[in-house]
Amino acid sequence: MSRNGEKKPVGFATHITAGGIAGAMEAVRLPDCSGVQRPILTPPARQLCCQPLDTIKVRMQLSKSGSAPGTKPRGVIATGVRIVQRETPLALYKGLGAVLSGIVPKMAIRFASFETYKGWLADKATGKTSVGSIFIAGLASGTTEAIAVVCPMEVVKIRLQAQQHSLVDPLETPRYRNAAHAVYTIVREEGLSTLYRGVSLTALRQATNQGANFTAYQELKKRAHRYQPDLAELPSYQHMIIGLISGAMGPFSNAPIDTIKTRLQKTTWEPEVTAMQRIAIIAKDMWRKEGARSFYKGITPRVLRVAPGQAIVFAVYERVKTIIEKISVSPSDDHYTE
Repeated sequence: MSRNGEKKPVGFATHITAGGIAGAMEAVRLPDCSGVQRPILTPPARQLCCQPLDTIKVRMQLSKSGSAPGTKPRGVIATGVRIVQRETPLALYKGLGAVLSGIVPKMAIRFASFETYKGWLADKATGKTSVGSIFIAGLASGTTEAIAVVCPMEVVKIRLQAQQHSLVDPLETPRYRNAAHAVYTIVREEGLSTLYRGVSLTALRQATNQGANFTAYQELKKRAHRYQPDLAELPSYQHMIIGLISGAMGPFSNAPIDTIKTRLQKTTWEPEVTAMQRIAIIAKDMWRKEGARSFYKGITPRVLRVAPGQAIVFAVYERVKTIIEKISVSPSDDHYTE
């Protein structure tokens, strides 16, 4: 911070480091404004709690339950109980390895690319970014992370989660033993391009996710500062509340995209069938056999997983970024050392 109280621009390295740390640390103890040490759980620890919700969401999206006349789709609790009874409780953590391997680069790319795009779109005279520009920066950030990390990670994760084998019966041998084996098998049998199956839908989902997420977060954060002008930095609990609200925006805005994407990435297709034909086949089949409601299968566990996750991620990111900014200021001359 300069002598006149105005904040200096934060460098790219700070954003990618803060985002990476938010994705890497299991639990950290960081001081809040009062100096009290409080534990903040970060994404891998969160995944241990939230991964079962993701597995349930994927199974609900892949399930054809409710397609018969007079029947209802299997709900969240019924799906979870079914998995536990047939495959043991550990089956709720299928695909966890793929998620953990991608969480660090995903978070680093998300925050660093968003701040970069936001800077490019800012008004050159004032340095401020409009709401529309923030939304565009979020769209671009989501697209970037989808292409760089999320799509291959999702293909592997979904293939692992879709396997309905018992983890205690030695006679039930899964096709994919773990994330690394899944990558090897998919590339060997279906080609490297299969890891990018559904990349257009993944990019569309991540783009709308981050467009809604960052726009809501930035606007709510501005309002919080407006109502508390005496606070230089918001406390972590407020970042968490704002992140919780903004994190719920994406899932509600793109649930049909996510459901179609899940079915697309799970299924093996003939090479001559184009991506658009595959999407059209899945969408028409869902509409005809399961009705409009099927496009929102898994929305409840998805919101329950994503919203708390974003609350934690934003709180950790903001805290780590603040610490790096303070370290980057030379105490002797109050200038940035970057």
